[in-house]
Amino acid sequence: MLGTDKATFAPIGPIEDFPVGLGQEVQMGNGQIAVFRTTDGNLYALENRTPHSKGGTLAEAIVSGHYIYCPLRDLKISLETGLVQAPDTGQVLKFDIRSVDGIVEIALNGTPECTVTE
Repeated sequence: MLGTDKATFAPIGPIEDFPVGLGQEVQMGNGQIAVFRTTDGNLYALENRTPHSKGGTLAEAIVSGHYIYCPLRDLKISLETGLVQAPDTGQVLKFDIRSVDGIVEIALNGTPECTVTE
């Protein structure tokens, strides 16, 4: 996880835009990020792309605790690390995310193509 004191964060919307137990797709420059809010109130952000070679999005994944299940391939992916759980393998890019005064912000991770699209 990035040190949040050194990361550049960009607002992506009010907390109400991110329903508990569901994924929400967010456009970030050239890419998409899937944002998830778990039943315990934690926010997670992953690249909106399954690590499977045939691809697919993750925003429609089924949320269970701090894991999601890929809607196309049923891969179990940790929201905390982006790692696919055994017996499958792979990983998706994870972004730091936080809520400040009711506004959700995502770390840009220093990736040039990852800028908020207005």
